[in-house]
Amino acid sequence: MATSDPVYLRVVADIRRQIVDGSLLPGAPVPSRAQLTRKYGVGETAARHALRVLAAEGLIVGRVGSGHYVRAQPVLLPLHRWRLHDHHVPFGAEPGPEDVRVTCDRRSETATATPDIALRLRLGGCATVARTHYVFRGDGRPIQLATSYEPAGLGDPGPGAGFGSVPGPGPGPGAGPDEHLRGPAARLAALGIKVTEIVEQVRTRVPQPAESDALALPAGVHVLHVERTHWAGDRPVETSDIVIPGDRFRLVYTHAVQQ
Repeated sequence: MATSDPVYLRVVADIRRQIVDGSLLPGAPVPSRAQLTRKYGVGETAARHALRVLAAEGLIVGRVGSGHYVRAQPVLLPLHRWRLHDHHVPFGAEPGPEDVRVTCDRRSETATATPDIALRLRLGGCATVARTHYVFRGDGRPIQLATSYEPAGLGDPGPGAGFGSVPGPGPGPGAGPDEHLRGPAARLAALGIKVTEIVEQVRTRVPQPAESDALALPAGVHVLHVERTHWAGDRPVETSDIVIPGDRFRLVYTHAVQQ
């Protein structure tokens, strides 16, 4: 039966099927462009495009001078999102297994809120916010990125206290060694701000180039994007963009049922 689909899709579908059903095991070589043209009766351009699509889907990896190989599919680790938002873990998620040593780098600065952040924090135009960038690592490997925004002048705990102030670059002399590993709700509570609600929106998307570099993502891997906002009554007091590698973690939400 005739089809109007591009011919390379036939190649993609067959190679994908072989990977999924185990005919091509992880680490197995994938036919070269020349082999694909002979086997499927397509041109070299179609064969090249098929390999590019399979790599973009994260099914194969290319090695310079060696060809393409089936990519091993990693086991997704659970990343727990806690119902009790005063949990000690930053951003309400366990960054890795318990035996993994979690460290964090952070950089703080003042900035003008973008229209999206101003809307999320209910700020006026050209408002100033405290912006903090985080890179979480598990045993030295980057596992999570986060950028937190707070309205400028939210509390006055002193320089370098992180959440709840307009911090200067870096953690500052007033921050303790584990200050960056405290949850936002706990930090806001220390400023006398009681968080009453936390709203999360989760989506998948293609990573930005800087995110791919920071998280060492293979080609074709998407990220989980968690947009999280802390509310004190009817006032948003902090909002974050959390970026999680989609090939390493799955989000797990726990909700208690009232009896």
